[in-house]
Amino acid sequence: MPNTARLFYSVIFYLLFPVILLRLLFRALRAPSYAARWSERFGFVTPVQARQDIIWLHAVSVGETLAAVPLVKALQIKYPDHRLLITCMTPTGSERITAAFGDSVEHSYAPYDMPDAVARFLSRVQPKILIIMETELWPNTIAACHKRQIPVILANGRLSEKSARGYGRVTSLSSPMFAQLTAVAAQHSDDGARFTALGLAAENLYISGNIKFDLDLSAEIRQSAEVLRQQWSGVNQRPILLAASTHRGEDEVILQAFNQVKQRVDNALLVLVPRHPERFNPVADLCLDAGYSLARRSHNEPVEQVDILLGDTMGELMTFFGACDIAFIGGSLVANGGHNMIEPAAWGKPTLSGLSVFNFAEVSRLLAEAGGLTLVEDADVLAETVIGLLEDPDQAQQMGQQAQSVAEANRGALDKLLTVIDSSLS
Repeated sequence: MPNTARLFYSVIFYLLFPVILLRLLFRALRAPSYAARWSERFGFVTPVQARQDIIWLHAVSVGETLAAVPLVKALQIKYPDHRLLITCMTPTGSERITAAFGDSVEHSYAPYDMPDAVARFLSRVQPKILIIMETELWPNTIAACHKRQIPVILANGRLSEKSARGYGRVTSLSSPMFAQLTAVAAQHSDDGARFTALGLAAENLYISGNIKFDLDLSAEIRQSAEVLRQQWSGVNQRPILLAASTHRGEDEVILQAFNQVKQRVDNALLVLVPRHPERFNPVADLCLDAGYSLARRSHNEPVEQVDILLGDTMGELMTFFGACDIAFIGGSLVANGGHNMIEPAAWGKPTLSGLSVFNFAEVSRLLAEAGGLTLVEDADVLAETVIGLLEDPDQAQQMGQQAQSVAEANRGALDKLLTVIDSSLS
């Protein structure tokens, strides 16, 4: 029987069922892909026919999916007799899974955290282990796995102070959930301390580091980035500023900063990449309304005569980092906690971010202390920093090298995580 808190949580979830459906409908109006495959979200997945044992890996959306790429490839090599099922919660995450792994893995949406949906999913999939990327913890899912003796591992675990306070307000619900985790491979000791304070058994905690440092810049992606750089910079060697994974409320700030940059470096090209596909068209309108000339990546339009290239495609951001001169990481000028700044660091690019970086607190600290990351608070400081780097190439190169040294020095988390997974599977 569920404890009282989880029973109350489940009742609330069922009562909110109409709201959940309305939210799906609302999101489908803005992003039609949300209208597809609803049955999977309620556990009606196609039963897995593979004769191999199933490793279930959950990556909530795009960022977690990208982080999971080296892990998935390593698991496929280490466990050739197993079949991977990768779940997510968003259409963009689903697209990334399909693009990255094709039919080498099974794929579906994860079930909502309602007891019947979770039970239906588990009976159809029958996984031998559940590996959850980073922070996506659901009480009923974890309890159901615990009841069925399915090990649950939180991989690349992170827990900000803000999130820990939230869990701390509902300890009657969260503490049993943390206690039922088989293992947590945490990014940093600070994350680990928060997990144990909330109920994780100390013997189930491992400090592995951040597997996002273990990304692989293949020869193929390096060549693609160089081709793209030549196309963008052209014969006049235009400097390229990349604003990656921007959120609502940030694009206006970036455009204000870019206006100041253009006054000093008039041939600069801004590559602007919104985080969510449903914002591609509104951001394009925003750029045009601000008086900029615009090309769209999805239309394969030339960029020689435009101010801004809108990155309105999926799956190319890693290549974009290799093609730019300076990278700004979005989700940080608004209170969203920032996004992955390891990727531009691995390319050796000088990296900028806003002040909201709680999702990457340790990474941002390492990069900033090494001189590879500069935090900016507003459009004026962003513009001033970009202009300074463009006018001093030696400083920009040194900053990029310092970022790259941090990325290289922190590799190795993947091997530690695989050891934790192997222990649980054995």
